[in-house]
Amino acid sequence: MFTSLLARLPSQCAVCHAWPSQALCGACVARFAAPEPRCPTCAIPLAPGIERCAECSARPPPLDACLAACAYAWPWPGRIAEFKFRGDPGRAAPLAALMRSVPWAEPAIEEAELILPMPLSAGRLRQRGFNQAHELARRLDARKADPALLLRTRETPAQSGLERQERLRNLEGAFALDPRRPDAVRGRRLLLVDDVMTSGASLFAAASVLRAAGAARITAIVLARTDRPE
Repeated sequence: MFTSLLARLPSQCAVCHAWPSQALCGACVARFAAPEPRCPTCAIPLAPGIERCAECSARPPPLDACLAACAYAWPWPGRIAEFKFRGDPGRAAPLAALMRSVPWAEPAIEEAELILPMPLSAGRLRQRGFNQAHELARRLDARKADPALLLRTRETPAQSGLERQERLRNLEGAFALDPRRPDAVRGRRLLLVDDVMTSGASLFAAASVLRAAGAARITAIVLARTDRPE
């Protein structure tokens, strides 16, 4: 009730600074987050007439579907940094609303039995104070969000400069299910949530753990997707 009331109060657009406005105004969303053709299993932008990227065609990832709200390009990196690194989880609500606006996002949220945020390591969580993926996930559907089921078991070396397959090897063993709930995903439809997707290696590594545990369907939704792996 209180959250819905806050959403209706006058605000300033974080992009164009219009006042009064929504936290992300409709004009900025239409201009900077317009839907575009994307690969259905890794969400990378596609040229017209292409149905799936070459990488996913050659090596299908462990995701059944992948959705992205916008490209990781101006003005979104700044908005994401404000949310992620400046201790302001309250910015999650308008960003989650942007994710909900993606074609097929609402059906994916509705059909999911569990919504799993990508986990942070214990050290990173202590440093940041909150998990940005969990803040997004609980605003997509707090009743289904489960931040304790999928675990990050270790920190990994920097991914930058590595090829996709090297990134995947770098992440082997980095994710696990809560050992007290080994059958929690068996036969269930899952929605994985993250803020930024680069190569997809982290999402794919987490999805592989969920697939091995018997998940029936795994969809990922991210706020922003880089145009090319970094």
